[in-house]
Amino acid sequence: MIATLDDLVARGLVAENVVLGSLTTYKFGGPARYFAEPASEADLVELGMALGDEPIVVIGRGSNLVIADRGFDGVAVRLGTGLGQIEVSTDGRIRTGGAASLPQLARTSAKAGRGGLEWCVGVPGSVGGAVKMNAGCHGTETSQWLVEASVVDLRSGDVRTRTAQELDLSYRHSNLRSDDVVASAVFRTVESTVADAEAELRRITAWRKENQPGGTLNAGSVFKNPPGDSAGRLIDSLGLKGFGVGGASVSDRHANFFVAAPEASAQDVFDLVWAVRRLVGEESDVWLQPELVFAGEFEPCPDQEAGP
Repeated sequence: MIATLDDLVARGLVAENVVLGSLTTYKFGGPARYFAEPASEADLVELGMALGDEPIVVIGRGSNLVIADRGFDGVAVRLGTGLGQIEVSTDGRIRTGGAASLPQLARTSAKAGRGGLEWCVGVPGSVGGAVKMNAGCHGTETSQWLVEASVVDLRSGDVRTRTAQELDLSYRHSNLRSDDVVASAVFRTVESTVADAEAELRRITAWRKENQPGGTLNAGSVFKNPPGDSAGRLIDSLGLKGFGVGGASVSDRHANFFVAAPEASAQDVFDLVWAVRRLVGEESDVWLQPELVFAGEFEPCPDQEAGP
């Protein structure tokens, strides 16, 4: 017999009215009507079979997500620690759960004397999110190292192993839908030494500290880079560093990072994103595409109507 969402609540596998703000890097946002933290692929399958047509948001590590102040009227899913294991095989491939953090993946690979994944230390997201968005930095993307991923369809509970080629990965894009969850992934690596790999980790970490607004409430890159240019350069060229809406503002250190003061709201970030997009678009005719994911209901923003 297939369990219902109410059955999972009764069994303690799904919770109700859980505030999500603390699970995101911005640290604000209201409650989800339901919250699930599946600890295994089997749990994900059971959850998927129970969800029906409930709205879904997958949280990951919350590093590119803004939850509305009034919350999310649906099911929020965050993979549990049971889906965060990382194993290095003798052939140099690394199998990792979708909940594992990218910095953790980078350090585990380096400690094993394997190279290629050092760039992951500079991305504060999860493996599942990296596959879904083809995350990358320092000239490298997930697609270059991903072998395959196990994907659970949260609308049906179906599980399918998909190769990197089958995922149609391109810049910040895959063909995974919002209802698909990456339960695990396999990455290839190359031969290295512990010393060389860890030196590269230190170099990337130092660059990040020097060029990005550490110690602030932010969600990483706000906009995707347009072809042949960078969102940060375009925003900076208009003198928009420090420009703000409410408690949210464009970082003085990196213009494609928007930082939030303690009193900021999710609506402030939402309004700032669309305001900056309009200003850049009207000045340069380049209409930036947000990389941030907004979940829940936000107040309408007139700037959303600008541009294509």
